[in-house]
Amino acid sequence: MIFKRKKSKEQEPAVESNDVATETSETTESSEPNEPKAGPFDINDVENTDEYLDFGSILIKPVSGLKVRMDVEESNQRVIAVSLEVAESRVQLMAFSSSKSQSLWPGIKDKIKSDITAQNGEIFKRDGAYGEELLARVPQQLPDGRDGHVALRFVGIDGPRWFLRAVIGGSAISDEEAAQTVENVLRDVIVNRGDKPLPPAELLPLNVPANAQTRPVGEEAEPELKRPERGPEITQIG
Repeated sequence: MIFKRKKSKEQEPAVESNDVATETSETTESSEPNEPKAGPFDINDVENTDEYLDFGSILIKPVSGLKVRMDVEESNQRVIAVSLEVAESRVQLMAFSSSKSQSLWPGIKDKIKSDITAQNGEIFKRDGAYGEELLARVPQQLPDGRDGHVALRFVGIDGPRWFLRAVIGGSAISDEEAAQTVENVLRDVIVNRGDKPLPPAELLPLNVPANAQTRPVGEEAEPELKRPERGPEITQIG
């Protein structure tokens, strides 16, 4: 699961029967307080989403300087992802339906590895906050025509009957401050699976939020929303 759990207590030493009530009371009083849940969150775990940008299956909490773009699949013009730009970094989010018992991440990781390898890129594994992540170096032509590469981080997050995939690029790959900003944005994401029966790996529907142009972010700026456009091919699956 994506939420933190309380650490199990060490086994208490045996006590005589006349001390049980006292020992139990002391144990209860000294219990650790419940830790706050860490997102991304399920829609049912959030009481108020008024301040969020609602894209249907994905809800984004606005922050100062945030730019938002919706990516479409060229073959059928379907909106498939929400892409965020903040702290000179990019985050592409895609939400899928999943089963309660099996994660989509192993299969998606294999597909990503296959795609990156086919492009003569390099792929590496690493442990992250949500389990195993992938880091990739993908060949890409630079604006001046020279050969270069783009660095990407692939993160998979399991929720209750949904799966969220994040692809991170830009400064957040190498800059700690930018990486923390991106992590904070990611942890505030809400996924709305909906109640409709769906097969595993079905892309959850996305739409343009009605409040995108009017929701203020502090006193400095509003999130900038761009209409749907084609997303990066190297981050698509299926």
